[in-house]
Amino acid sequence: MNPLNLFRRMSRKSAHPEGIHMTWAQSSIVRTATRTGVLLKRQTWIFPILAILVLATLAFGVRRAIESTMKSNLQSQLQTLLNVETEMLETWFGVQSSNAEASANDFQVREAIYNLLAELEQTEANAGAGAIKLPTIAESLRKLKTELEPAMSSHQYLGYVVFDKNKRIIAASQEDLVGRKDIAEYEQFALPALEGHTAISPPFPSVTIMKDQYGRMRTGVPTMFVAAPIRDARFQVVGVLAFRMRPDLEFTRILQLGRIGESGETYAFDKSGRMVSNSRFDDSLILLGLLPDTEHVQSLLNLQVKDPGGNLLLGYRPAVRRGELPMTKMAAAAISGSSGVDVNGYRDYRGVPVIGAWKWLPKYGLGVATEIDADEAFRPLSILQWTFWGLYLLLGICSVAIFIFTVIVARLQRQAQKSAIESQKLGQYTLEKKLGTGAMGVVYKGVHAVLRRPTAIKLLNVDKVNDGSIKRFEREVQITCQLNHPNTVAIYDYGRTAEGVFYYAMEYLDGIDLQTLVERYGPQPEDRVIHILRQICGSLYEAHSLGLVHRDIKPANIMFNRRGSEPDVVKVLDFGLVKAVDDEKQSGLTAANGLTGTPLYMSPEAIQTPQSVDARSDIYAVGAVGYFLLTGQPVFNAANIVELCQMHVTRHPETPSSRLGKPVSTELESALMACLEKSRSKRPQTTRDLILLLSRCPAANSWSLEEADAWWGRHERSHVSPSPSLVSDSGSKPAEGYAKTFINGEPE
Repeated sequence: MNPLNLFRRMSRKSAHPEGIHMTWAQSSIVRTATRTGVLLKRQTWIFPILAILVLATLAFGVRRAIESTMKSNLQSQLQTLLNVETEMLETWFGVQSSNAEASANDFQVREAIYNLLAELEQTEANAGAGAIKLPTIAESLRKLKTELEPAMSSHQYLGYVVFDKNKRIIAASQEDLVGRKDIAEYEQFALPALEGHTAISPPFPSVTIMKDQYGRMRTGVPTMFVAAPIRDARFQVVGVLAFRMRPDLEFTRILQLGRIGESGETYAFDKSGRMVSNSRFDDSLILLGLLPDTEHVQSLLNLQVKDPGGNLLLGYRPAVRRGELPMTKMAAAAISGSSGVDVNGYRDYRGVPVIGAWKWLPKYGLGVATEIDADEAFRPLSILQWTFWGLYLLLGICSVAIFIFTVIVARLQRQAQKSAIESQKLGQYTLEKKLGTGAMGVVYKGVHAVLRRPTAIKLLNVDKVNDGSIKRFEREVQITCQLNHPNTVAIYDYGRTAEGVFYYAMEYLDGIDLQTLVERYGPQPEDRVIHILRQICGSLYEAHSLGLVHRDIKPANIMFNRRGSEPDVVKVLDFGLVKAVDDEKQSGLTAANGLTGTPLYMSPEAIQTPQSVDARSDIYAVGAVGYFLLTGQPVFNAANIVELCQMHVTRHPETPSSRLGKPVSTELESALMACLEKSRSKRPQTTRDLILLLSRCPAANSWSLEEADAWWGRHERSHVSPSPSLVSDSGSKPAEGYAKTFINGEPE
């Protein structure tokens, strides 16, 4: 028997039992099963496969983006580290040069060298040119040594050499050097010094037998010299004083500071590609056969920076001798005189793929490189790649679960939708009618369960819920709750439902906004304009006193109502964009610190420097609103926003009387034009100052209660529906001044 047939028979028997009606839950199950069948027919199981493809595309894009960002950061880090290292080296070179110059210019040292030169000249004049006889100049050599000992001791110099202008060594801490002039290695620092320049040589092997750092007497000990010219009274170079230094004492230690991570290193090399500092991989280099397996061996002066053609750590061995191998990409570029950064990867002297930065120092005849293994540098990318592979596997597993739980999900979704539609309940409030929907939330007309007071209730759109939107929503409530002025919309309550829906209840207004007032009934008389502006200023004065700037004063944000027995009552709305002048952190919640407001009513500073707005920016907007009420037109008309903003910044507005083509009282026109000054210092400094200016107008107190009552009696039915609501007079869309503003909570 087919189980499906049995199921169908059971369904038919229970479909309409006598005397019993199908409940909503039962009908929901039937609809769910029906929808599930449709889903199966549409082969929704293929969606997880599509998700895998989408994820693969996303993974490729994300990897490319992250790789690009990592390369940019690595390039910056390598370049910065290289710059720091080279600056430290050059600083050290400068210190050594200064020390050598100070010794060469020391009076006693120069006198000793002058006496030595004179003594040699006299000896050669008497006996003829030839080898230097040490006994004849022994006393002069002793005096020179005595004068040089303090400098050598204080600066840790290991020896000295003095040349005459013929490049002949006339004094040295090693007597076997005296009289020699055929040492090619010494010319790299002696010749520049003879030309009048202090010079420092890169490290090179010693040409004489001397004691190394381990106390052994041998040749080839790493050494370097700093040399300074010796001048006579006529400032002519008569010789050179050079001091010998151990590279491993400071030179290589400076470079060793540039080690980042587990494989990063900074090293130096000369123009022959020979490494003149120590590698951090000396032990590994011995195992790879790049260094001899002897006691105290080091890479300094014993390793060529050459590309083996493959990764020696992975067992690769070149087919030719190391002397025939080419320089690494980095060394070849540096020796040619160019500096650069390579984050795409190249092989180092071990054949390991690395990224690095390099710089050639022509003054000292050496290059400096900073490198790190590519595997370590891009390790986060490998982790990301394995993460995506894991996600692919999880998606494959979840595709089966998605197929199985389709029925459950469909049923739960239907229940949630039904509950949301039927409950119409938020705490103590019952929702009666939706007034409008915007970007940030939904506004309903509601009634308090006990007070039975009509209330406008704003709900945060559940699709927009995140930390930022919640903070802005709460901040809008908190700011508006601080304001108690009768011309500011009142907040009654704030809460969150069990389902996580944020809402707040506010004063329900059934009037029209000033935009609709002018559009429907045209320009308003002076006395009524003054009456409206005074109320706006009163609301703003309280906000400004608390350090708050509205930033979006416009006709659509100002409601015009009959409240109780009082006609022409103004309510200022939408404090959601308020800027806390003394709280930069809170002000950052509004519109990402960008251009905030409505261009028709924005002050010049709000356009040019939005973060500098203050109370006087609102006063500019109040002036623009008054201009609109009086003339029926905005201050400026433009073809596009860019042109409009430019007008606010540079163009002076036409006077209201010129725009209307009829006289306007001088006091009112002056007050409005003062508000519209480009410079904030020329505007009224507070809204209370503006109220005083308006009070001096001839029509300041002319708009009477009787006139206002008569106007509302004539027009109330044309813009207020029989059942008060927050819709326009047509009843087809949210009222611009209330519902639309409080729905969006953002500039339009």
